[in-house]
Amino acid sequence: MALMITADCTVCDACVDPCPNEAITAGEPYVIDPMKCTECIGAHDDPQCIEECPSACIIPNPDWEESEEDLQAKYEMLHA
Repeated sequence: MALMITADCTVCDACVDPCPNEAITAGEPYVIDPMKCTECIGAHDDPQCIEECPSACIIPNPDWEESEEDLQAKYEMLHA
């Protein structure tokens, strides 16, 4: 399942650099591209954007349900 950023985003920029897939872009709130988000599967044990977010505004995107295998395949495709 890809992640998404809620309206509680403070636009602090903390989530952008840690993303291994460059899936997060500026906006109000910031936006996570579900086609690039792998919840850091393939790169880290936990989603780095959630780890760094001071406002706890990053949640699972209910419109993008994916298995861990799907997320791993997406990561491998993005980094091939």
